[in-house]
Amino acid sequence: MSAVLRRLAATMALPALLVVAWWWTSDASTNFYLPPLRQILAAFADVWIGDRFATDVLPSLARLAAGYLIAAVVAISAGVVIGQSRVVRGIAEPGLEFLRAIPPPVLIPILILFAGIGDQMKIIVIAVGAVWPILLNTVEGVRAVDQVLIDTARSYRISGLSRLRHLTLPAAGPQIFAGLRQALSIAIILMVISEMFAAREGLGFAIIQFQRTFAIPEMWSGTILLGLLGFVLATLFRMVERRVLFWYFGQRAAARDH
Repeated sequence: MSAVLRRLAATMALPALLVVAWWWTSDASTNFYLPPLRQILAAFADVWIGDRFATDVLPSLARLAAGYLIAAVVAISAGVVIGQSRVVRGIAEPGLEFLRAIPPPVLIPILILFAGIGDQMKIIVIAVGAVWPILLNTVEGVRAVDQVLIDTARSYRISGLSRLRHLTLPAAGPQIFAGLRQALSIAIILMVISEMFAAREGLGFAIIQFQRTFAIPEMWSGTILLGLLGFVLATLFRMVERRVLFWYFGQRAAARDH
């Protein structure tokens, strides 16, 4: 238990210091655009602890989850196929490099023409942006599977879904999760950006409306909420990663001990 408390204290030390420093340096601020932190926190309680959480935050999280899951399923499936076949990789890589170079926010006006301004457009934007780090890391992870293990599986006639489940995905798992971790931060950014275009609700919509109406403390409170959501989601992701890749982290811990 003491080790857990020490780890928690080490994790929270820097954020706590930053909050204290922000409070102290801003407390006497008279700048309209940089209000004291106490005003921002008061606005946070008024704005986000109530109906607005259900009308703006929950829809944003639902779109984030949908786009992220679509990106993960498509990217891992395609990455396994591309990574296992040199021919498919040679055919697909030029097109993938071209599409990867297109910034997802640029697609928003085009997607509005075809998908409208509803949830479908926002989910597509999130999925299109989040798919690339997962796809590229999956391809590289599958390519890096030990050839000895592949030959051993082949000699024991382990193929198809059994090889995918027991060899390919576990071996590529650490790199796949690295891509999933990168994609999560990209998905959060695109969630906010997509809601700033022709939206009627959502966290990004709320923040841009506060900015346009010069509700500055409320705008800052939305930014703080975004940071808190990112921290919580990253923490949950780390917990899932450690549970799924327990063998990998066990190997790393054993290597450090030796």
